[in-house]
Amino acid sequence: MFMDPMQTLRACDIHPSETVADFGAGAGFMARAAATLVPQGQVFAIEINRDMVARVTREVVQHHIQNLHVLWGDIEVPKGCQLENASVDFLILSNIMFQLEDKQGCIQEVLRVLKPHGRVLLVDWSESFGGMGPAPTSVFSKPDAQVLFARLGLTELPAMVPAGAHHYGILFKR
Repeated sequence: MFMDPMQTLRACDIHPSETVADFGAGAGFMARAAATLVPQGQVFAIEINRDMVARVTREVVQHHIQNLHVLWGDIEVPKGCQLENASVDFLILSNIMFQLEDKQGCIQEVLRVLKPHGRVLLVDWSESFGGMGPAPTSVFSKPDAQVLFARLGLTELPAMVPAGAHHYGILFKR
Protein backbone atom coordinates (compact mmCIF):
# COMPACT_ATOMS: atom_id res chain seq x y z
CA MET A 1 0.00 0.00 0.00
CA PHE A 2 1.13 3.51 -0.77
CA MET A 3 1.03 6.39 1.65
CA ASP A 4 -2.27 7.91 2.80
CA PRO A 5 -1.51 11.66 3.14
CA MET A 6 -4.13 12.26 5.84
CA GLN A 7 -2.98 9.32 7.95
CA THR A 8 0.64 10.39 7.60
CA LEU A 9 -0.02 14.02 8.51
CA ARG A 10 -2.35 13.18 11.41
CA ALA A 11 0.54 11.27 13.00
CA CYS A 12 2.53 14.53 13.05
CA ASP A 13 0.21 16.42 15.42
CA ILE A 14 -0.26 19.47 13.21
CA HIS A 15 -2.21 22.20 14.99
CA PRO A 16 -5.24 23.84 13.29
CA SER A 17 -3.71 27.33 13.14
CA GLU A 18 -0.19 26.43 12.00
CA THR A 19 1.54 27.58 8.85
CA VAL A 20 2.58 24.64 6.68
CA ALA A 21 4.85 24.51 3.63
CA ASP A 22 5.07 21.61 1.20
CA PHE A 23 8.40 21.77 -0.62
CA GLY A 24 8.28 20.00 -3.96
CA ALA A 25 4.49 19.73 -3.76
CA GLY A 26 4.05 18.01 -7.11
CA ALA A 27 0.35 17.25 -7.66
CA GLY A 28 -0.48 18.71 -4.24
CA PHE A 29 -1.68 15.58 -2.43
CA MET A 30 0.11 16.42 0.81
CA ALA A 31 -0.67 20.15 0.59
CA ARG A 32 -4.40 19.53 0.11
CA ALA A 33 -4.44 17.12 3.05
CA ALA A 34 -2.56 19.65 5.18
CA ALA A 35 -5.06 22.38 4.23
CA THR A 36 -7.88 20.33 5.78
CA LEU A 37 -5.86 19.88 8.98
CA VAL A 38 -5.12 23.60 9.43
CA PRO A 39 -8.50 25.30 8.86
CA GLN A 40 -7.32 28.42 10.71
CA GLY A 41 -3.80 28.21 9.27
CA GLN A 42 -2.16 28.57 5.88
CA VAL A 43 -0.52 26.06 3.56
CA PHE A 44 2.05 26.97 0.90
CA ALA A 45 2.66 24.44 -1.87
CA ILE A 46 6.03 25.19 -3.48
CA GLU A 47 6.75 23.55 -6.83
CA ILE A 48 9.32 24.15 -9.57
CA ASN A 49 7.35 22.53 -12.41
CA ARG A 50 5.19 25.32 -13.82
CA ASP A 51 2.68 22.85 -15.31
CA MET A 52 2.11 21.34 -11.86
CA VAL A 53 1.81 24.82 -10.33
CA ALA A 54 -0.93 25.63 -12.87
CA ARG A 55 -2.68 22.29 -12.29
CA VAL A 56 -2.74 22.56 -8.50
CA THR A 57 -3.77 26.22 -8.72
CA ARG A 58 -6.78 25.22 -10.88
CA GLU A 59 -7.74 22.52 -8.35
CA VAL A 60 -7.48 24.97 -5.44
CA VAL A 61 -9.81 27.39 -7.24
CA GLN A 62 -12.18 24.62 -8.37
CA HIS A 63 -12.49 23.20 -4.84
CA HIS A 64 -12.56 26.64 -3.13
CA ILE A 65 -9.62 25.86 -0.83
CA GLN A 66 -9.07 29.23 0.80
CA ASN A 67 -6.00 28.42 2.90
CA LEU A 68 -3.83 26.75 0.22
CA HIS A 69 -1.47 28.96 -1.78
CA VAL A 70 0.48 27.52 -4.71
CA LEU A 71 3.82 29.14 -5.50
CA TRP A 72 6.48 28.53 -8.11
CA GLY A 73 9.85 28.19 -6.42
CA ASP A 74 13.22 26.49 -6.41
CA ILE A 75 13.74 24.86 -3.02
CA GLU A 76 17.43 24.18 -3.65
CA VAL A 77 18.55 27.82 -3.75
CA PRO A 78 18.63 30.50 -1.03
CA LYS A 79 15.26 32.29 -0.81
CA GLY A 80 14.09 30.20 -3.77
CA CYS A 81 10.81 29.17 -2.14
CA GLN A 82 9.64 32.80 -1.81
CA LEU A 83 8.62 32.42 1.84
CA GLU A 84 9.75 34.74 4.63
CA ASN A 85 12.42 33.79 7.17
CA ALA A 86 11.08 31.90 10.21
CA SER A 87 7.51 31.85 8.84
CA VAL A 88 6.67 28.12 8.83
CA ASP A 89 5.62 25.88 11.74
CA PHE A 90 5.56 22.59 9.84
CA LEU A 91 7.34 21.69 6.61
CA ILE A 92 6.73 18.71 4.34
CA LEU A 93 9.39 17.07 2.16
CA SER A 94 7.53 14.21 0.49
CA ASN A 95 9.05 12.15 -2.31
CA ILE A 96 11.38 14.95 -3.25
CA MET A 97 14.81 14.34 -1.72
CA PHE A 98 15.72 11.56 -4.14
CA GLN A 99 15.20 14.04 -7.00
CA LEU A 100 17.34 16.89 -5.69
CA GLU A 101 20.84 17.66 -6.87
CA ASP A 102 21.54 19.87 -3.83
CA LYS A 103 19.99 18.16 -0.82
CA GLN A 104 21.99 20.29 1.61
CA GLY A 105 20.85 23.47 -0.17
CA CYS A 106 17.24 22.34 0.23
CA ILE A 107 17.66 21.68 3.94
CA GLN A 108 19.30 25.08 4.35
CA GLU A 109 16.22 26.64 2.73
CA VAL A 110 14.07 24.56 5.12
CA LEU A 111 16.04 25.96 8.07
CA ARG A 112 15.68 29.51 6.76
CA VAL A 113 11.87 29.40 6.65
CA LEU A 114 11.30 27.17 9.68
CA LYS A 115 10.35 28.84 12.95
CA PRO A 116 12.32 27.99 16.10
CA HIS A 117 11.04 24.60 17.29
CA GLY A 118 9.37 24.05 13.91
CA ARG A 119 8.99 20.51 12.59
CA VAL A 120 9.88 18.81 9.32
CA LEU A 121 8.25 15.71 7.91
CA LEU A 122 10.45 13.75 5.55
CA VAL A 123 8.82 11.00 3.49
CA ASP A 124 10.79 9.29 0.76
CA TRP A 125 11.19 6.00 -1.03
CA SER A 126 12.83 3.22 0.97
CA GLU A 127 13.56 1.27 -2.21
CA SER A 128 13.14 1.21 -5.94
CA PHE A 129 9.90 -0.72 -6.32
CA GLY A 130 9.11 -2.60 -9.51
CA GLY A 131 9.85 0.28 -11.86
CA MET A 132 8.08 2.81 -9.64
CA GLY A 133 9.90 5.48 -7.71
CA PRO A 134 13.56 6.34 -8.11
CA ALA A 135 16.25 4.30 -9.78
CA PRO A 136 18.08 2.18 -7.21
CA THR A 137 21.10 4.52 -7.37
CA SER A 138 18.88 7.56 -6.60
CA VAL A 139 17.18 6.24 -3.45
CA PHE A 140 17.87 8.62 -0.53
CA SER A 141 18.03 6.10 2.28
CA LYS A 142 16.67 6.63 5.76
CA PRO A 143 20.14 6.35 7.35
CA ASP A 144 21.53 8.91 4.87
CA ALA A 145 18.62 11.23 5.68
CA GLN A 146 19.15 10.86 9.42
CA VAL A 147 22.84 11.71 9.11
CA LEU A 148 22.36 14.72 6.81
CA PHE A 149 19.48 16.24 8.76
CA ALA A 150 21.31 15.78 12.09
CA ARG A 151 24.50 17.29 10.66
CA LEU A 152 22.51 20.38 9.63
CA GLY A 153 20.97 20.81 13.09
CA LEU A 154 17.65 18.99 13.00
CA THR A 155 16.73 16.53 15.75
CA GLU A 156 14.81 13.36 14.96
CA LEU A 157 11.62 12.98 16.99
CA PRO A 158 10.47 9.56 18.22
CA ALA A 159 7.13 9.76 16.35
CA MET A 160 5.94 6.76 14.37
CA VAL A 161 5.02 8.16 10.97
CA PRO A 162 3.05 5.78 8.72
CA ALA A 163 4.37 6.19 5.18
CA GLY A 164 3.19 3.08 3.35
CA ALA A 165 5.00 -0.09 2.40
CA HIS A 166 7.63 1.43 0.10
CA HIS A 167 8.43 4.66 1.91
CA TYR A 168 9.84 5.78 5.24
CA GLY A 169 8.68 8.73 7.29
CA ILE A 170 10.75 10.70 9.79
CA LEU A 171 9.71 13.69 11.85
CA PHE A 172 12.40 16.21 12.77
CA LYS A 173 12.42 19.28 15.01
CA ARG A 174 14.51 22.36 14.71
